Parts: sequence; structure tokens; C-alpha cells
Amino acid sequence: MKRERSGLQPSALPRVNFRPTLFSAFGIAFGVFLYLRIRLGGPEPSDFLLLSCFLPLCFFPFTKKRVLALVCLFTVFAAAGAVGIHIYTENYLSGKEEGVYAVEGTVTRINVRNGYTQAELDGLLFDGEGVTGKLSVNVLSEEVRTGDRLLFSAKIKRNELPSGVSDSYEFVNDIRYTAADVSAEEGDSGFHPFLFLNAKIYDTLTGEMGGEESLVAYALLTGNSTMIDSGFMTAVRSGGIAHIFAVSGLHIGILYGAALLLCRPLKRYAALPAIVVSTLYCALCGFTVSALRALIMCIVLSINGFLGRKSDMLGSVSLAGTAVLLFLPAQWLSVGFRLSFGACLGLALFSGMLTRGLKRAHIPRFFRDYLAASLSVQLFTFPIVMDAFGYFSVWGLGLNLIIVPLLPFAFLTLILCTVCSLVIPPAAAFFLIFPKGLFAVLLFLFAAVDFGYVLTGFAFGSCGIVWLCGTVYCTERVRMRFSARISAFCVAAALFSCCLVAENCLFGGIVVDTFESGDMTLALVRTGDVGVLVIDGDVNLKTCEDFLRRHTGHIDAAVVLSEAQQRALNVAAFTGAERVYCREERTDGFQNLDVIYGERFTEGELSFSFESDEVLLMFARGTAVKFDFEKTSLLQADFNVEKGCGSLKYFFDYGIILLL
Repeated sequence: MKRERSGLQPSALPRVNFRPTLFSAFGIAFGVFLYLRIRLGGPEPSDFLLLSCFLPLCFFPFTKKRVLALVCLFTVFAAAGAVGIHIYTENYLSGKEEGVYAVEGTVTRINVRNGYTQAELDGLLFDGEGVTGKLSVNVLSEEVRTGDRLLFSAKIKRNELPSGVSDSYEFVNDIRYTAADVSAEEGDSGFHPFLFLNAKIYDTLTGEMGGEESLVAYALLTGNSTMIDSGFMTAVRSGGIAHIFAVSGLHIGILYGAALLLCRPLKRYAALPAIVVSTLYCALCGFTVSALRALIMCIVLSINGFLGRKSDMLGSVSLAGTAVLLFLPAQWLSVGFRLSFGACLGLALFSGMLTRGLKRAHIPRFFRDYLAASLSVQLFTFPIVMDAFGYFSVWGLGLNLIIVPLLPFAFLTLILCTVCSLVIPPAAAFFLIFPKGLFAVLLFLFAAVDFGYVLTGFAFGSCGIVWLCGTVYCTERVRMRFSARISAFCVAAALFSCCLVAENCLFGGIVVDTFESGDMTLALVRTGDVGVLVIDGDVNLKTCEDFLRRHTGHIDAAVVLSEAQQRALNVAAFTGAERVYCREERTDGFQNLDVIYGERFTEGELSFSFESDEVLLMFARGTAVKFDFEKTSLLQADFNVEKGCGSLKYFFDYGIILLL
């Protein structure tokens, strides 16, 4: 009766309507997001765009009880998200002060490099006193393994809150302390079964397979890809298949499905051992957020199957999101979290619609299902990838159509061969012959074929919100007349184009983009004619390249403001800048690098003046800008670009200064 009074037919009602799990997840995510925006930099109007576009879909059919229930549910969970991330943040900032301590801790993750091991330690003791949080340390040995109990003395530094998503790894993983290079002794490690098994897998694979193939196999099994050659991982990311080396829903789904198939004789109870196997595997991999999400969804699927109820992917992924953010709110900053849940939302919203569309095109079912799934995932994760990495793979769709169907065979074969190698060590080399050959072919493929062509070179910014809003309105989950859907699509396309132009085209004035990560700060000054990059701190080339990917135009000059001048000059040399400026000439051994030394220089309409090795003044259009990342100078300027600026963008023109 209420539907009749609303004037809407059942077929005209929105399918994205009152779902408690969906709005719980949306509310808690927004609460975490808004708190972090306020705490780490300040909210922007575009932050509320998705909220204002999405919530009205849920108000129809419009009744007071419905709207009140929805608003209350959203508000309660948004508050829960804000409170949860506030508690997490305050705990992260608590603990021991900086100083020299006798440290003891258990290794939970390793990255073995030439001559040293970067290790993450948990279960910390400082001078014999228990400490919460984790510690990151470089150990001067390659013999460190997960599960080892290390003892050493070192000066401990505290990690600060991140300035943005790009440098949030320590915050997300509760790594509160860091220590420089140390020589450690091994203590009584106790027994940590999953850490011990992880170490045995690493030793077995590297000892029997050897070479880069063993590290690729270890990454596929455990999700730890930090030790793989950077060139290969760059090619894999450019090819759009890096997710195969991060334990994700794909891996858990394969293992869960295989266990379910083997336990079919148990009938309705077959899901129980499948869940146990999946949980043990998640524990082996350290309960990564994507694996945890997949595990929760598998549990929901199993419960619904046991009760004879139909599963709803949108509901199960919403429940998983609510659970993860309720207990691990900082995971919102993790790219893995956003990509994992974004991929599932894409499948829930688009896969059915695309599958039916491809069916009408008479595409074979096997190929149709994979194509629809891959398109759904990439359609919804496109803005997330652009925002996180500054580029999008043009190879992703094709390579995923090849790799993903083969992954179940490769993954399950590797598990079987590794288990056999652990059970019968003398025959390990024999069992691992096939996996070694398989990964050798993969390595050869990415060495022989250039997958470096990606969609990049422009800032995305608020375009991602418009993209997501447009895709949600175009999905069949929102019931609309065809004319209304076309209108919504045209409006979204027009807004997207306007936002893209506004983010990247400079019609007047001067823009300063800033970026901060750890001890490194970058600032890019752009006019209509020139681009100047200012580099300060302990910079590395990869982070610098990631920052520049998000911007259009050529870099005409790079300016070095760093005590670590040699490394900064090295990085500046690879930015593509035609000129590199530095204040004082030093003997750095750069025979092939044309560095211009001096107190003053000019680039187009921009005039620069060094006040010290760490302070740079820029004059343009009646405005004085000071770059002082060490905050050591008292010089006055119209505005300052300094440490703590995070990732901000300024626009100025004849004394008018705006924060974009």
C-alpha cells in the first residue's frame, strides 16, 4: 500500500535501497575518511560529492520512517568510524619517547637486500618493558627470517602521522618506531607456527629453486613481493597484473573453491573444512586486508549456503567492509583496501549487466564471464588506481584475460609442490622443477615484451568522485528510465570533462603542487610556459617519478635544496629537467650532469633567489613565495611552502592566493 501511495511501480524502485549492511559500511567509511581529512589536511567540498549523489538514491520511496532510519543508521556508523580512527590515531602517537634502548622483538616480515634485511618487529621489549606497536629496522645480515627473536641496542625514532595516502604504510600497519642499521643477535624465539612456516617456505624456495623465480613463487604464495627485482615489478604493475602477487580475494577464492570441491562428499558441511583451510592460509600471509575481506565473504557465503539462502555479493562485501573498518579503521588509507573492496563493488554492480550484454553479442560463455568480470573490476577501480599510482595500465584488460584463467592452475600447483617439498626435503628440487620453469617463462615474457605504455601524465583529483558517481547511476542496481539514465550519463560525462580540464589546464596564474613523504618534500611550480621542480630531503627516484606522473607538461628545471646533495642531484638528473640549479658548487663527481651554480636564476617569468642551502625565494606576479622545508629562516613572504604541507595545491595571481 505504501508503494501505491508513492506513485512508483515496484520495477521503478531503486535496487540500491535500504540495505543495513550497505549503509553501515558506507557510514563507517565516511566517518573514517572525514576524520582523516580533518586530522591530516582539511576537508574539501569535493569530499561530500559522492555522499550527496549517493544518499538521495536511497530516499525513494520517500517516507519519514525510511529516511529517519537511514539517516540514523548512517550517522551512528559514521560516528563509530570517527571514534575508531581517533582511538587508533591516539594509540599510534602514544608509547615510548625517542632514545637509545635495548630492543627485543619478533620478526613478522622481511625484505632481504644486498647485505642487509629490512625487518618489521612485533612483540617489542624496550629495556625489558613491553611496548605496543611495531618497529622497522635494517639488520646488517641476510640471514634474518620471520619468527626470529632479535636482540640489539639502537637509537629509536618515533614515526609521525602521515601527510597523505602515499606515505601511510607505517601508520596503517601500526609501525610506530624506526631504527637505523643494527647488528642483531638471535634470542629465544619461542614458537610461532605461521611465522616459522613462512620462513621454511622462503628457505625451501630460495634454496631449491634459486634465482628470481624463487622470489616470484614466494610472492605468489605469501603476498610478500618486496624482494622481487624492481624492474620486473614495475613491468608487472604497468601490465596491470600486480594483484597476483598480493594475497587477494582471487587467491582465497581459488583455495576456498578447491577445498570445497575436494570436500564435496560432506555435502552441506563441505564449507567447514574449506573455511578452516582458507583461515589457515590467511594466517600464513599475515591476514592482509584483501585476504581478510575475502575470508569474511567466504564465511558469509558458507552460512547462507548452509541455511539455504541466496547470497548477495553487494551485501557480503558491505558486511566485510564494516567489519574491517570497525576493527582496523586505518586500513582506509591502504591502497590494498580500496582496490580490494573497489574490485568487489565493481563486480557486484556491473558484472551481471555486462554479462547479459555480452551474451546478446553471442560471445562464448567462458570468454564472456572473464571479460565481464575484468571490465567490471577495471571500470570501478580506474579512479582508485589513478589516484594512488598516477597511471592506469592499458595492458591490464588483455593480460588479465590471459593470466587470471591460468592462475588457479599455477597457484594450486605451486601450493602442492611446496607442501611436498616441505614434507620430503630431499626431493624438493624435483617437486619444484615445474614451478621454476613456469615462473621462468613469466620472467622471460616480461623481459622480452615492453609493457611500459600506460595512461598517465595528468592529474586526476576530484575527477575520481565524478567517475564513481556516474558509474553508480548507470548501473542496473539503480532502476531508472532509459532517458533518465542517458541524461545522468551525459551530465556525469560533462562534469568529468570539466573537472579534468580544471585539474590540468592552466589558463592563467601560477600553480604550486606540493608532496611530502617521510623526510622528502617536493614542490612543482607551473606556469603556462615553464615547470620547475623543487627537491628537498632524502629523496628517491621512484617517489619523485610517481609524483611527476600526475602532472602534464615538461619539467624545464629542477632545484636542489638538500643537505644530501649528491643523492638529490642524482634524482634531479633523471627527472628529464633541462637544467639543474644548486646554490654552492661542490665536488660531487657529476661529470655528465650540467649543474648551474649560483645565488639567483630565472625561468620564464619566475625569479628565484637562494637565501641559504635550505631556503629558496621565488618572485612572480607580485607575489613572494618562500620554500623553507627546515623552518630555519625568519624571512617574510606572501606565503610559505614548508614541511608539513603534505599534498596541497596553491594558485596565485597578482597577490591573490588560493588553496585548491
